[in-house]
Amino acid sequence: MKKRLLSLILSFALALTAFAGAANAADTIKVGILHSLSGTMAISETSLKDVALMTIDEINAKGGLLGKKLEPVVVDPASNWPLFAEKARELIEKDKVAVVFGCWTSVSRKSVLPVFEELNGLLFYPVQYEGEECSYNVFYTGAAPNQQAIPAVEYLMSEDGGAAKRFVLLGTDYVYPRTTNKILRAFLHSKGVKDEDILEKYTPFGHSDYQTIIADIKKFAAAKPTCIISTINGDSNVPFYKELANQGIKAEDIPCVAFSVGEEELRGIDTKPLVGHLAAWNYFMSMDNPTNKEFVKKWKDYVKKNNLPGGDKRVTNDPMEATYIGIKMWSQAVLQAGTTDVDAVRQAMGNQAVKSPSGYTITMDPKNHHLHKPVVIGEVNEEGQFDIVWQTDGPIRAQAWSKYLPDSAKKVADWTYPNVCGNCTSPKYSD
Repeated sequence: MKKRLLSLILSFALALTAFAGAANAADTIKVGILHSLSGTMAISETSLKDVALMTIDEINAKGGLLGKKLEPVVVDPASNWPLFAEKARELIEKDKVAVVFGCWTSVSRKSVLPVFEELNGLLFYPVQYEGEECSYNVFYTGAAPNQQAIPAVEYLMSEDGGAAKRFVLLGTDYVYPRTTNKILRAFLHSKGVKDEDILEKYTPFGHSDYQTIIADIKKFAAAKPTCIISTINGDSNVPFYKELANQGIKAEDIPCVAFSVGEEELRGIDTKPLVGHLAAWNYFMSMDNPTNKEFVKKWKDYVKKNNLPGGDKRVTNDPMEATYIGIKMWSQAVLQAGTTDVDAVRQAMGNQAVKSPSGYTITMDPKNHHLHKPVVIGEVNEEGQFDIVWQTDGPIRAQAWSKYLPDSAKKVADWTYPNVCGNCTSPKYSD
């Protein structure tokens, strides 16, 4: 009897412990952070993980959401594209996260997309991309081509931008650069630019030898005013810019505009030879407004408090701002819905608005799951920051499908009832 009683007491104690553990788990809302912290993309993605954790800390300091604290679940897909899909599945099925903030490259996003659609997960994607996609399970907080690539090339073609007549499309060899350049080639054709005045080249991830490519660009530029449009991603940007400087290419001779280079990527480069080269984004750290000053101060304070690598040299950039906006919007939608249920939060996301560090109030389009964002072009200065040389008067609406590609021009993205389709050509769908 004593042994049986002792066994019952032990069983009861274990049950109480398990119940307490489950109760504690239920007291938090798990949030997935899916960014490469190693490999070729770590140079860009590590800061997105850090700013996500900063934003989560900020929300928790104000009491969390729905009476619960947010619990970040950080994983490292290590710049391995198939591993992104495995980690995404683990986050949703095993860790039971309510939402995932992550990915940088389009190939990583394409890798995880079937997982989120199969399991009805929710992904916030914070980086500029090529468009040509609109998923029910993704909110795109980076720029579509009409919010970055097209305006940048229009600027380069203008007198203020150097009146370029020849165009070098130079990118890393994967879906984002190739699709973006397909759109840009079609756009240039619409402006009367011939194929003979377009030079298109690609290099693999992690490529480091740009000597021959830069020499070829110099020859190509001898005939007419030329610009470089760079969709190089990751740590390859460092040797690319170093080779530009080594071969004496200055911005006044052959200006280069980058779509994947911001303040973070410039931290490891001597920027003096790069002064005047350009980047096109929706936000720069140098933007002078009260909201940005507060954002930068929060970031600097967080870096110092947590003794993050890089210390006071750490900077903010566009994908960090997009991550910050995404988490803020998601938290607002959770409060509005009164639940973290994916279907309810997705419904509440439409028209969510955040006063962003760019200085503008940014809204989520309920139809195409993209943000309305300003376009800003900056010149590299000697401090590794950007002096703003051009920007739109305010936010512009993203186009998920490019009007310059014949098939895409017919497509409409509209996830609002009763349409509910992100890839439709039927006349009943209106944008």
